[in-house]
Amino acid sequence: MKSAGHLIVDCLRAQGVDRVFCVPGESYLEVLDGLHESGIDVVVARQEGGAAMMAEADGKLTGRPGVAMVTRGPGATNASSGVHVAAQDSTPMVLLVGQIGRDMDGREAFQEVDYRAFYGSMAKWVTQIDRPERIPEIISHAWHVAMSGRPGPVVIALPEDMLRDEVDRVAGPRVEVASPAPARPDVARALVMLEQAERPILIVGGSRWSAADTQRLAEFAERWDLPVACSFRRQSLFRADHPNYAGDVGLGINPKLRDAIERSDLVLLLGARFSENPSQGFELFAIPDPRQQLLHVHPGPEELGRIYVPELAINATPGTFLSAMIEASPRQVSGAHWPWAKRTAQLNENYRAWSEKPPAGVGQVTMSATVSHLREALPRDCVITNGAGNYAIWLHRFYRYRAHLSQLAPTSGSMGYGLPAAIAASLREPSRPVVCLAGDGCFQMTMQELGTAVQAQANLTLIICDNTMYGTIRMHQERRFPGRVEATGLANPDFAALARSYGITAMTVANDGEFPAALAEAQTKSGVCVIHLLLDPRDVTPTMQLSG
Repeated sequence: MKSAGHLIVDCLRAQGVDRVFCVPGESYLEVLDGLHESGIDVVVARQEGGAAMMAEADGKLTGRPGVAMVTRGPGATNASSGVHVAAQDSTPMVLLVGQIGRDMDGREAFQEVDYRAFYGSMAKWVTQIDRPERIPEIISHAWHVAMSGRPGPVVIALPEDMLRDEVDRVAGPRVEVASPAPARPDVARALVMLEQAERPILIVGGSRWSAADTQRLAEFAERWDLPVACSFRRQSLFRADHPNYAGDVGLGINPKLRDAIERSDLVLLLGARFSENPSQGFELFAIPDPRQQLLHVHPGPEELGRIYVPELAINATPGTFLSAMIEASPRQVSGAHWPWAKRTAQLNENYRAWSEKPPAGVGQVTMSATVSHLREALPRDCVITNGAGNYAIWLHRFYRYRAHLSQLAPTSGSMGYGLPAAIAASLREPSRPVVCLAGDGCFQMTMQELGTAVQAQANLTLIICDNTMYGTIRMHQERRFPGRVEATGLANPDFAALARSYGITAMTVANDGEFPAALAEAQTKSGVCVIHLLLDPRDVTPTMQLSG
């Protein structure tokens, strides 16, 4: 016999969990006790939103659920920010939430929350374990739900009195989920659609991609000489230095790429949902009947035809689809064989012209010079993380992602994501350099996680892009209400001094000439290093200044 809390830890180990992210709470003390000698690494966050974002990033990196643990009430509500990221980013994640005792349910007891109602619209499944003997069953099902079809978050409430119950059960087996594959007739039809096209384009996105899948993607694109574009914040699915790369389909899209998609006679949408940002406000494709012939491949059948009615819908993971298409494709083909070969080369030339030289910025420190140097100085396998804000547009356009999972960024547009994601990446991929870019407003959403980074002995470089305002909102404000500034200015601390108070190496960059030396020093340091950029608030985006 063992306590239910200890059985939960046994079940986590059975699913291959080697790390959890948490903010401790008295509501799940039995689970914490079970973790004590479990061999599972426990990363103690400073706020539940940070813990949940770390777990979400871990899920992106491994393809299996990242695990966060939080206490009831305020802890659970704080964690919802990370759950929302996991939902919109299609990331497997499990959130374990301490809950009030079963005998108090429905009385609005201390910190009571109806988790099914609260999380119901953003999680794939929300449940509560009331009977300890069902723990192996529910944990097993949670892993299945989180990973299958379109992945996403699962929330499990754990009543604190249940966790103290003695139970005679053992953990279930490790869960693996099915990989839906295309039927042969669908593969044959897809090949005919490709062969008959004149202006095809392949757009990739979503989750359930392995490193081997991205290699298959390159092989498939080369065999058919297809132009490949990456959906919003999925740029590490296809190498930016590949001759078939056409650019990213997201915020600040290359106008020539947008025009090419609109003029395409066949769009192969692989793994992506093509929601608001990549679809340019749902304008690239007509709804529900796209102007372009659409071949949509997605692992979640519920996503096929949900917004756009495709000519051909295929329920498959990216890997199974690519394997089937490669096997059935012509093997010896010259690129000139396809009528779109010159178009593919032109789209790649358009991308390189669009992304090669950032426009000159305004002020002593510019994002143009910063990202240009990062592109040249960072190794190809470096993991770049960021949250939300105009500073990220420079990354999307000018940085060239060249390795699998080298971009960790929320398609949900969540502020505060970059630092928690960088911590998770450093711990999960200790051999890879990790660099986080965060705006001053974005960073301050989760800046307390600097303490987590130090305590967990993470190795990362944090670049704080400080323009003393919520720049994206200020930009929209100036567009709609010129000169009527309200609620977008920020009185910021000395971020380098703040970092030093944690024992972190920190540097302040006051002009572009200082940044290369600061980055070089950061790359020689172990642990956390902070570079504070003093940006000019006028420099809003690569194509716009605040006065414009």
